[in-house]
Amino acid sequence: MRILTNGTLVTPEGVREGDVALDGNKIARVADHIEPVEGDEVVDVRGCWVFPGFIDAHTHLQCWTGMDWTADSFETGTRAAACGGTTTVVDYATADRGVTMPDALAEWHKRADGTCTANYAFHMALAEWNERNRRDLAVMRENGVCSFKTYFAYDHLRLDDADTLEVLEALKPLGGILCVHCENGTLVDRLQQRVFDSGVTGPEGHPLSRPDVCEAEAISRLLYIAHLAGDAKVNVVHLSTKLGLEAIRSAKARGQKNIYVETCPQYLLLDDTRYKEEGDDGFAGAKYVMSPPLRKPADVAALREALIGGEIDTIATDHCSFNLHGQKDRGRGDFRKIPNGGAGIEHRPALIATSFAEQVGPEGLCRLMSENPAKVFGMWPRKGRLAEGADADVCVWDPEARWTIHAATQHQAVDHTPYEGFACRGRAHLVYVGGELVAQDGEPTGARPGAFVSR
Repeated sequence: MRILTNGTLVTPEGVREGDVALDGNKIARVADHIEPVEGDEVVDVRGCWVFPGFIDAHTHLQCWTGMDWTADSFETGTRAAACGGTTTVVDYATADRGVTMPDALAEWHKRADGTCTANYAFHMALAEWNERNRRDLAVMRENGVCSFKTYFAYDHLRLDDADTLEVLEALKPLGGILCVHCENGTLVDRLQQRVFDSGVTGPEGHPLSRPDVCEAEAISRLLYIAHLAGDAKVNVVHLSTKLGLEAIRSAKARGQKNIYVETCPQYLLLDDTRYKEEGDDGFAGAKYVMSPPLRKPADVAALREALIGGEIDTIATDHCSFNLHGQKDRGRGDFRKIPNGGAGIEHRPALIATSFAEQVGPEGLCRLMSENPAKVFGMWPRKGRLAEGADADVCVWDPEARWTIHAATQHQAVDHTPYEGFACRGRAHLVYVGGELVAQDGEPTGARPGAFVSR
């Protein structure tokens, strides 16, 4: 066995001093003290917080987005994730129009299986609704996929309201949850054209064409549709606006219970002034072209307050990386052609710990980045907790570490980071996936034990 001794354990019962024993790919014991026997490996983690491995429940790895392939493969993306303390990702497999969900799932397995440092699971995104997909929802459940996604934006992906209603109704008896990209795509298409025609063609046109109203209207519409479907279970992904938050509050006030809310570090730490960032011949702002876009400082403040107040359930990254040079720069002169997406899979735990540990404590960090994602997406109690019988996915966190994020030293396969120069307090010291040490102090060990998580 491997015994992590003298740590500050973040458990479902609270924070306590103690030891954790890992035996193979399971946690064998959690106790105040575990006496080693001959053959045991003892690792002193005094001064560190010991978390269940962090879960990033919103990633896009090795994915064609309609504009380009993402820069990170499953190999590079999960390696980077593990270096930051994330031991499981839930990636969005996508059944494009004309593609069945079983075929899409097989394709994503082909991309991921055997290549991953961190564990991986799949949501299934639907680009169309028909009788075949209705029948295949149950097939997906049998194959370990219990969460699905639809879009209100992007012409090649979005479903109309009636189809969204039927998806929700079909998922309800299966116990599934629907994640929804909430932007009014019809308005976005028209506003993009208006902004471009007005002469605003650079990255600063991106947020102008996707205002907060487009998100809030779509969130409100989704939640009314979920209400019509009998309070169906929905996950509002990448919440970015105060107006959207108010729509969620209104739905909860009228009695809806099955609403889960995700936000991302970029909407808690960055604002729309970044689109006018100097450098790279006036195109540096393209690093921040993602959808939804970065918002106003007032939106950032509202989401931070909501997170501290317990209104946010999970923090994910929506990691969808594109290089600035050779990918995003294809949109010079037309912001509509800049591939949408940002990088963050490696740095989420450090960003959130640095920004919120004082307010929410280690229990709050665990809840937002491990426990709640495991519960919402069907991995609890196997993951998301330090307890006997749970998976041996563990992040030993050094809260005293001091370091700075730089693209030059990251493991994400992308030529920039939105958080360049961010001074971090705390770092993943030791990261175990299935009981194997995969990263130490931000560097990979080379182990690739990542396995598919059937949920």
